[in-house]
Amino acid sequence: MSLRDPLSGDDFVSRHIGPDDAAVARMLGELGVGSLDELIDRAVPPDIRCAPPELPEAVDEAGILAELTALAGRNTLVRSLIGQGYHGTIMPAVIRRNILENPGWYTAYTPYQPEIAQGRLEMLFAFQTMIADLTGLPVAGASLLDEATAAAEAMAMALGRPRAPRLVAVAADLHPQTVAVLRTRAMPLGVTITVIEPGCRTPPAAAAVIMQYPGSSGEVRDLTDAIAAAHAAGALAIVCADPLSLALLKPPGEMGADIVVGSAQRFGVPMGFGGPHAGYLATTEALRRAMPGRLVGLSVDADGAPALRLALQTREQHIRREKATSNICTAQVLLAVIAAAYAVWHGADGIARIAGRVHLLARMLAEAARRGGFKVRHARFFDTVAIECDADAMLARAADAGFNLRRLDDHAVGVSLDETVGAADIAALCALFGAAAPDEPAGVIDADLQRRGRFLTAPVFVGRHSEHAMLRWLKSLEAKDLSLTSGMIPLGSCTMKLNAAVEMLPISLPGFADIHPFAPREQTEGYLELIGRLSEYLAAITGLSHVSVQPNAGSQGEYAGLLAIRAYHAARGQAVRDICLIPASAHGTNPASAVMAGLRVVVVACDRGGNVDLDDLRGKLSAEPGRVAALMITYPSTHGVFEASIREICALVHDAGGQVYMDGANMNAQVGITSPAAIGADVCHLNLHKTFCIPHGGGGPGVGPIAVAAHLAPHLPNHPMREDAGPAGGVGPVAAAPFGSALILPISYAYIRLMGAQGLRRATQMAILAANYIAARLRPHYPVLFSGPDGLVAHECIIDCRAFVAEAGVSVEDIAKRLQDYGFHAPTMSWPVAGTLMIEPTESEPLEELDRFCNAMIAVRAEIAAIAEARMDRLDNPLKNAPHTLSMLLAEPWTHPYSRAQAAVSDAGKYWPPVRRVDNVHGDRNLICSCPPVDSYALAAD
Repeated sequence: MSLRDPLSGDDFVSRHIGPDDAAVARMLGELGVGSLDELIDRAVPPDIRCAPPELPEAVDEAGILAELTALAGRNTLVRSLIGQGYHGTIMPAVIRRNILENPGWYTAYTPYQPEIAQGRLEMLFAFQTMIADLTGLPVAGASLLDEATAAAEAMAMALGRPRAPRLVAVAADLHPQTVAVLRTRAMPLGVTITVIEPGCRTPPAAAAVIMQYPGSSGEVRDLTDAIAAAHAAGALAIVCADPLSLALLKPPGEMGADIVVGSAQRFGVPMGFGGPHAGYLATTEALRRAMPGRLVGLSVDADGAPALRLALQTREQHIRREKATSNICTAQVLLAVIAAAYAVWHGADGIARIAGRVHLLARMLAEAARRGGFKVRHARFFDTVAIECDADAMLARAADAGFNLRRLDDHAVGVSLDETVGAADIAALCALFGAAAPDEPAGVIDADLQRRGRFLTAPVFVGRHSEHAMLRWLKSLEAKDLSLTSGMIPLGSCTMKLNAAVEMLPISLPGFADIHPFAPREQTEGYLELIGRLSEYLAAITGLSHVSVQPNAGSQGEYAGLLAIRAYHAARGQAVRDICLIPASAHGTNPASAVMAGLRVVVVACDRGGNVDLDDLRGKLSAEPGRVAALMITYPSTHGVFEASIREICALVHDAGGQVYMDGANMNAQVGITSPAAIGADVCHLNLHKTFCIPHGGGGPGVGPIAVAAHLAPHLPNHPMREDAGPAGGVGPVAAAPFGSALILPISYAYIRLMGAQGLRRATQMAILAANYIAARLRPHYPVLFSGPDGLVAHECIIDCRAFVAEAGVSVEDIAKRLQDYGFHAPTMSWPVAGTLMIEPTESEPLEELDRFCNAMIAVRAEIAAIAEARMDRLDNPLKNAPHTLSMLLAEPWTHPYSRAQAAVSDAGKYWPPVRRVDNVHGDRNLICSCPPVDSYALAAD
């Protein structure tokens, strides 16, 4: 069946969906099913079926580009010097062209399989080194979501210490959005946030003191004494720092800071109305095992060659489930990569030059303001000048001159200079304050606050400042990685589908990219229209009432949804409801999010078919009457099956007075066929980086908006900087920016508009068909662990590999590594059941690619059989030695009992893993998380 409109200029749906009509017929024939409708009738329980959502008619590619260009044009481009953590910056063209707009970088997955992710890992290693150098601390992570949530994660580190007090002090000059996010995080944990003036004594019972450097209004203070006072009171010292300032200023680590957090946005990443941006967190050696998120470390491969991988995997704390102190399950890899590339491109001298020029501009403005008769509030500053004046009058004058300034209070404005400010701009700014720009302004940073040590000395930051050198290095890194440009990434629950070029193009439009998140409402009408429409589309798709796009990751959506449920119960006088029921098979983020929301986790058993055990659920609901707040459930189930009893499950929870939270990870099996509302859910989060085509970016960005029923709408997230970001009585912000990672929302908007309701329904049908086709082809070779009553799966299937350990000494990891030789990223490994592979092909993969994957799996199974039957050596075989690198295959002599040809699995488009199997244990025992400086290489050579 074709959905093509004969009047349309193109047929996007048929280009998004991989199999054509002939392929669909063949796939249906493999299943013995006559049509897609028959397949859905058999696979999806009839009582949850619903009509396709009411959406506008689909548009073609030319139409969506025109529509989004018009929306971007409704945003007013004004030079925003508001600061407050967001700054104008220049993304070098070589980075824009070769990273941001390059699917080789943006379609890759999280580097859990390190052998095929060495390019991204090398760049993240550089990011960690950059942050460690700038902050003066030895260990930095591979990025967090934004500055405010990074500060909240640092607060959680402090609160996680034994017998830590439930009080956190924050400096009055902390960015207000950071304070607001800290309050949101603190409330459900019973933690008090107290605000102290800079320089005041630390409260005697504080777990942490959180300071801004430079202060939010621009003041640069030496924090050494404040940090010492915090330590004397038994508190950790956490500093939120602007990384560009640290090219000139004394690093917080040298002042004694325990944790430094911030945003790398101004290292080449557009403001984008608030995101996505790479937050960062650096800390001391003593605290490194308490860090949230990801950490890249250096190890060795099977040949002893250097190789990178994610270190100390348990630092993704959601793996600890209900014992977690963080639910972080993603990073901002693509944005961290861009920031690191920016540092490589400019080098230490270039970064210092940019910082010096910005500081010079600030000094020029301050001197002009003084000459014009205005008082400059702070004597020491880096890029932000606080000028006392009639704030409203000055803001109006500045707007007329083409500038957005920050209103500090009734009697002062803040002006934050950045690298995009030119000579004409500074002349116009100085004129606002009644004086010409001076040639030799006063106010150089005091000697005691100047950076003394070198930074960015590692070889990665040296010698790549010509475009040829940079281009070739970026391409060499890209070639080390397996992305969707190389082949299918069949990850269960992660939905690695096509990220169409037409969906990606609009994010580079200046009308979307160059908007400050706190720009006046009248300048952001295009964004507000897009967000409003997208929210309506998502509400229609889910069958729910209201949507918030603020959560900037799926984990943050979970958290926001649970906060809404908790607030709803409290508003009805039922704050005692504090139990969150979670099936044993759930994503690890579910219990972690519940704990962060102040809920007690009670695990509900699953039966042998992977379904929720109804008897156990009834028992858990009745065990503590009136205490159940919510059930978190994934649908289709985590086991890849449409549970037939889902409506009964939801009804049982509602009858007990609880709410149903649906994890939207598997939404790609629902759109247009069923919905969260149809199964009985009250709230769900949607992974826009899965179902709705935002690319995974090598491990981030992600977006996790929540959709809620009408009764929960008053409890959605809001934001202190934008009244239109949420309800007045909402739960507070869960992200730094009012609308989260707004810059990438046009991608999902474009996908929905291009597909239309019928196209989205077709995509879901095809995702279910593709998964069942793979299950049917592999079933003669591997046990398919779970299926529905008709023997069908949802949009993913789980194959059981546990018996191979006893039969042939082959683990599921061996299979995963062997698939790299065939040019595939392994399916999701050992989750939700250890020793299994969860396969999700999506609707985007053509039949040829599905068959190539199935053929590879069947070939691997034949190798396992050969080992079991002693036709291959049990220890020296293609699975145990996988992956095979080109250098290994060319080495002499070849000592293995199988041929080079069998090892290589070579074809015309062969992807070669750059390293052999990485030794994780070695890397964790010898933890190295940043590049050594040039000096160490010289010493080693001596």
